[in-house]
Amino acid sequence: MSTHRNKVDRSGLANPHDLNLAPSRIPGWLQWVGMAAFIVLLAAAAWFLVADHWRRSTFALGVAMLWLAALRLTCDSAKLGVFAVRSRRFDASFSAVAGAALMFLSASVDALGS
Repeated sequence: MSTHRNKVDRSGLANPHDLNLAPSRIPGWLQWVGMAAFIVLLAAAAWFLVADHWRRSTFALGVAMLWLAALRLTCDSAKLGVFAVRSRRFDASFSAVAGAALMFLSASVDALGS
């Protein structure tokens, strides 16, 4: 009786927009560190929101979105998972514009006495 493990075919889960892209030159462990930094930024934004610091939360979320744009341009789609939805260019552009808008709004809106 031979014991071998069946490999799961995950080719159907690949992002169809990124099939012809070359793999990232950044080591896999460093890509995971970048994703961990993104999660930490999201957690910081959530913490600021819970602590009733909405301007800091909005700014932290904007920074996280800009960081996600940088990750999308440099990391493999398989590492980014659900954050790699469309083409690399579209995802990075959308994240960068959203992040910049959030940062601008957090800096430009008056504190309203808070």
